[in-house]
Amino acid sequence: MWYPTRPPDASCRRVTLTQTQGPPRFVNLSVVRHRLEQREESLSPFAARSKDSSRETPESPSDVRTEYQRDRDRIIHSKAFRRLKHKTQVFIAPSGDHYVTRLTHTLEVAQIARTIARALNLNEDLAEAIALGHDLGHTPFGHVGEREVDELHPAGFTHAGHSLRLVEKLEREGRGLNLTFDVRHGIANHSKPRDDVMGGTTPHDLTLEAQIVRLSDAFAYLNHDIADAFRAGVLDSDDMPKVVTERLGERHSKRLDEMVTDVVSASWDATGDDGLDSHPSIRMSDEMRETVNVLRDFMIERFYLPENEGEEGIAAREIVRLLYRHFDDNRSTIPGEYHDEEWAVVDYIAGMTDQYAIRMAERIEPGIGKVFAMRRAR
Repeated sequence: MWYPTRPPDASCRRVTLTQTQGPPRFVNLSVVRHRLEQREESLSPFAARSKDSSRETPESPSDVRTEYQRDRDRIIHSKAFRRLKHKTQVFIAPSGDHYVTRLTHTLEVAQIARTIARALNLNEDLAEAIALGHDLGHTPFGHVGEREVDELHPAGFTHAGHSLRLVEKLEREGRGLNLTFDVRHGIANHSKPRDDVMGGTTPHDLTLEAQIVRLSDAFAYLNHDIADAFRAGVLDSDDMPKVVTERLGERHSKRLDEMVTDVVSASWDATGDDGLDSHPSIRMSDEMRETVNVLRDFMIERFYLPENEGEEGIAAREIVRLLYRHFDDNRSTIPGEYHDEEWAVVDYIAGMTDQYAIRMAERIEPGIGKVFAMRRAR
């Protein structure tokens, strides 16, 4: 048997294949992973490689998956990932079938990230794993809930930090997912400052794949949130800034394509094709950066802030405050899986979906969720 990159691991499995003729044939399945790792050698010299990754607790390698593929699968099969389907993107506890949820947002980020990574000859599996895990730590009611928990908890709160806490400590009955450090680092550093889509400090050791996810996140939410705002009648196409429609077009697919192709073009040195020795970064052209910032500012002023400060946003904040104070005073009622004295209340509330939080609050204070009940009745 020929092994493309290195000898098989001593712990690898051997499978007996039944043949119609001749004696049984033994196959070493680890050749599958070796073949996948060899394919990664054809990536850009600046791409991350799964065989170089590591975990806090060492594990025997998979026979048929790379380390980043294992991380992706662990995230998809986690309870926190499943809960995303019932968590807010912008509209709180949406009743319509076609509004974006935190789960569909996450899937769109993963698709965009894979497209950019593939175009730049970088590691698609790493980009996908980071994208799928980046929003696991969101509270119910989206950023409204996040800000309320941040104000209530003495140590503060961010959804990025809680995403990391979930994969490190809370999933699998407190054992965590034991993801690679590359994926964990990407999840922890996926957020961007509010004032500039390319602003803030990028950690010097952040992989290019993680940098791709940071931009893919913004591209996804800006575009699908426009569609949601149009669908809800909150915005109209005539409301869009002229500079945005002139540069990005009026269709969802056109806007997204313009953003993605601009990043690929501006970041072309990441492919390694130009023979650069210095480490490149993922970026946009100055023109696209300015256009995206105009769009982002417009969405904050005309969509995000009005939704967050409206009737449902106020009700969501009241629910989070009620839940926090109730469980802080009645810690014995918190499920046993949340046993960290400092974080038990936050861990429990942050894990709730929108509807679960509303139902729980209604048990404590009947009528507090009437805004959402009235909307469903309409």
